[in-house]
Amino acid sequence: MKANINKLFLSAVVGACCFVLAGCTNLDETLYDTISTEKHEFSKTELEHTIAPVYSSLRTVYWGWFGLSDIMDMSSDVWGVPSRIGIGWGDLYVSMHKHELNSEMGFFQVNWDNNYAGVNACNKILANEAVASSEEIVAQVRAYRALYYYNLFNLYRNIPLDTTYVHEKGWLPEQADPQLVFSWIERELKAVADFCPSKVEMGKINTYAAHMVLAKLYLNHNAWFKDDSDKSWYSKCIDELDKVMAGPFVLASSYNDNFMEDISTSKEIIFGIPLENKYAGGNYMANLWIHNAGRSRWNFSGWATGGGIVFPQFLDIYEEGDTRFENTWTGGQQYAQDGSPITVDGEPLIYTRELHSIDNPGCYPFESYRLIKYEIKSGDFGTSYDDVPYFRLADAYMMKAECLLRLGQNEQLAAELVTQVRARNFKANPEKATITAAQLKDGSKYNYGHRENQGKLGEEDKWIIREEGGSDIELGGLLDELAKEFVCEAHRRDDIIRFTIKGTNQNVYNGKSWFCKDAVADKNDRHMDIFPIPKSALDGNPKLKQNPGYDGN
Repeated sequence: MKANINKLFLSAVVGACCFVLAGCTNLDETLYDTISTEKHEFSKTELEHTIAPVYSSLRTVYWGWFGLSDIMDMSSDVWGVPSRIGIGWGDLYVSMHKHELNSEMGFFQVNWDNNYAGVNACNKILANEAVASSEEIVAQVRAYRALYYYNLFNLYRNIPLDTTYVHEKGWLPEQADPQLVFSWIERELKAVADFCPSKVEMGKINTYAAHMVLAKLYLNHNAWFKDDSDKSWYSKCIDELDKVMAGPFVLASSYNDNFMEDISTSKEIIFGIPLENKYAGGNYMANLWIHNAGRSRWNFSGWATGGGIVFPQFLDIYEEGDTRFENTWTGGQQYAQDGSPITVDGEPLIYTRELHSIDNPGCYPFESYRLIKYEIKSGDFGTSYDDVPYFRLADAYMMKAECLLRLGQNEQLAAELVTQVRARNFKANPEKATITAAQLKDGSKYNYGHRENQGKLGEEDKWIIREEGGSDIELGGLLDELAKEFVCEAHRRDDIIRFTIKGTNQNVYNGKSWFCKDAVADKNDRHMDIFPIPKSALDGNPKLKQNPGYDGN
């Protein structure tokens, strides 16, 4: 149990309802049905409880099933969920891995609905006169709304932009020009960032977190608009990061400190989402990754089906001595808490590094190393109560390093920033932590290419291997560092969209193959940089048009 979590705050979050949109916006609720503005002067605490739907929406956005945590990684080159022979899974997870995307996949409806639910909650609260009396709370709600729109813009790009709660009957929103939406998010964050609280509290957006969202907006601008000719966006990103890095944050002495059940004491956390057993659970990583029999290693009580797989091509980029590997993954023979070997039907539970296929034939129950990055406590449900490190200082360091390298400015500082992040992971051999600008600018060590074994277990192997390598990736060394540091933190999709293949207009996300996912044949085709608008949204609003490349899907 967490000794210092704000129970009153969390109970308010859980008790508040989320306002889910039909098509895009809830049109029929009474404006002042949350609190009365008459004959009562509301305290700051009462107003904070009033804005609880804003907080609860973000928790659902990140950890809801098919939510941001899933969609940002399962389409990437790090991990996925296959057809598990004898267990299940597969289905739309396989399609996500192969980038065989269509508008009816649950991932897209969930992320659309959950983020617009957050937007609608913000619009409703901002329309309340009682809330308008608090400049700080208004700033927080506007910052949260900008964050929800950031997510929607990142995932779908061609989205409706609505900042009003009450509309005429029959009103339906129209998609806004992407440049207009980008500029609105930018203006909104610039207007409110310095009015958000400077105090860092779990679950409450602060001034540093608002500047962090703005920095990410600038960092991704050129990739989103497919034009890297204007490098000034990277300078703008650095300006915002410098404001974050001037805050009360330091890198945690241990990588693990950022992934404990309670991360409120980690000085690295810029912004985190609190989860708690009796009030708000959600982090299902242990339940997704660990084999059912493997629970006895920790004696955790929740379900476990061992769905997740990590691609061996990614594991191969870790350097010897990098403790992030052992702090993130477990493989080989598994042992119970009493030290005895775990067996399944008389067979030792040994997690193998190598995999067969995503779906032909799929992966066998023991295949793949398993994620243990988030703390699993004995007797807990799994990782369900582990807090979310939404933004942390290491991210700011790495973002600044990337911007400096892209600008060709102070590359030595860029290398020093990455070295500082690496240092805690090479304590036994501190000299290995040092990385140079040349190494960061070199190609990736990830051996990209199609790699699967279509043979069945116990029969002859049928390997399909087409090697592409990673030496042609711009700033490939930095891309590798991002993967090792932020795996399973909803980062990877954005990173491999932002990093391109030298001499081409293509990025890693579309232009490279990994495991059973093949590169896009047309080197100019990047329509999958964004996801399809969900069919449910299109059906509910005839004004919406499907994103290019997904027509008929």
